[in-house]
Amino acid sequence: MSDKMIAPDNIKDIIEINTKDSTYNVALLKDSWQCDVSAYSKVLVITNEKIAPLYLELFQTRLITQEVYAHILRDGEEFKTWDSIKQILDSAFKFKLDRKSLMIAVGGGVVSDLVGFASGIYQRGIDFISFPTTLLAQVDASVGGKCGINNEFGKNLIGLFHQPVGVFVWMGFLASLPEREKKAGIAEIIKIAACFDKKFFNDLENMDLKDKDNLTFCIFRAIKIKAKVVMEDEREKGVRAALNYGHTFGHVIELLGNYKEFLHGEAVAIGIRMANSLSLELGKMSRKVKDSIDSLLDKNDLKFSYKVANKEVFYQNFFMDKKVEFGKLRVILLRDIGEFEICSGINKTSFLKALEEWE
Repeated sequence: MSDKMIAPDNIKDIIEINTKDSTYNVALLKDSWQCDVSAYSKVLVITNEKIAPLYLELFQTRLITQEVYAHILRDGEEFKTWDSIKQILDSAFKFKLDRKSLMIAVGGGVVSDLVGFASGIYQRGIDFISFPTTLLAQVDASVGGKCGINNEFGKNLIGLFHQPVGVFVWMGFLASLPEREKKAGIAEIIKIAACFDKKFFNDLENMDLKDKDNLTFCIFRAIKIKAKVVMEDEREKGVRAALNYGHTFGHVIELLGNYKEFLHGEAVAIGIRMANSLSLELGKMSRKVKDSIDSLLDKNDLKFSYKVANKEVFYQNFFMDKKVEFGKLRVILLRDIGEFEICSGINKTSFLKALEEWE
């Protein structure tokens, strides 16, 4: 079924993503959208306990389909586990989904990752589409086909690449999104601009993202940048690795906080500052560039009080990261806005020195 190009009615803008094995649309929807998935034998909508009371009934009325079922997950990063994958698969078996069936993710990054993973292994892989309900998921998790779960050793260490057959962004979901969640998504927009697009970064410096039209523009601009990166490097062998800017540090922050202390985007915002301190320590980034990124994070209320309890423990946790190759940690550092470098073999002393600011 993955050769299908699904596009809901009433779209504002659309991007076509072409990878080695698939082609699909990322569409920005108008308020009165409908989605025809009647070509599939059955549809399983997967959402979580927070989203279901708000949107599940409305969502199901917007689908044109033969047979539709629902599965509701617990909410939270701590539930991005094997147990949740098993629950989704159990529902798929219970409702007798076949290889011509479809899973639909309606939720944030956790739901997107779980559904991508579950659909990728159910009967050796069936199609899925994503309706991201958080700003963070719209600009990050829903695009690119990286699907993973967490375990006691770290974040997203178990997973696969499984591209969706459609990603549909509806701004209506953001009406009920808490401000904290919105700001976490803005951190990922800043990350994308800082790595890839100096003009976009400069626009963000002069833009009020509390304005709905500005935010809509920035969301789709960030998606377009990420889509281009994914098409160039689907399996993260080169340029796509830059999307991990701030994440090497951020993932350790999330792990040490048991995925409860900070939202993903908040941890990434702290991680960006830590990465910039390392880049400054190594003489790669100027103080002026570091200050400009700090200022943009500050402007969007992405400044957090965080203390590294033990630098050695923090450092050792880097080595459970997926970016480790042959025992050497790869980390993304910026030289300038829009100019990144994939660095390997940085000495331990430099890392520990960069972390001193957070002691």
